[in-house]
Amino acid sequence: MKSFRIIYISLLFLGLMTSQAQAEVSNSSQQVVKQGIADLTEVFESSKSIYATDPQQLYNKLDTALQPYVDFRYISARVMGGRYFRAATPAQRTEFATTFQTTLVKTFGQGLMNFDYREFDLQLEERETRFEDQDNVALDVVAKDGKRYPLTFTLRLSGGEWKIINLIVNGVNLGLTFNSQFDRAMRENNRDFDLVIANWSPDQTLGELQKGEVE
Repeated sequence: MKSFRIIYISLLFLGLMTSQAQAEVSNSSQQVVKQGIADLTEVFESSKSIYATDPQQLYNKLDTALQPYVDFRYISARVMGGRYFRAATPAQRTEFATTFQTTLVKTFGQGLMNFDYREFDLQLEERETRFEDQDNVALDVVAKDGKRYPLTFTLRLSGGEWKIINLIVNGVNLGLTFNSQFDRAMRENNRDFDLVIANWSPDQTLGELQKGEVE
């Protein structure tokens, strides 16, 4: 999918795990997703007026809600990639994790206010995974025009909680896409970690998804 809509969908559904109650290990990842859908709908409905007058308040609410359910530090490490992560200082790793989370939540908030969905269709069949501590959960998002957008979450069991570590939207792997962006930025900026981190923006990758230019 090469339309601008993929930008909104990709970021919108990183937030499906924003359940206010901590998920127990006994709960399946599918149960957590179902609860997350209900909670995300509540956040969406309660934030419409806030966004118009104070968008930062919306970003703060989303950031607080997402932290327990999206493993931003794990994702950011994978976006950097093994060789760059090992070469970076601990301070640079922390700085990128913070920057990655802040920019993604902001873009997610903007997308949340611009995507008009009708329903979520959770696919309850078993999905094969490579690792015992990971699970895949699939669903379709049905837009108001009736078009369906398939999504597959990868969740990882960490500290007794299922947390999102990746998302595939209509066949586009966001984790790999962001990793390609980071690698390209490092090559274009003489491996200057500080410069790449300071100029990081998810809009770069999402814009390429729109144009179909992702490697």
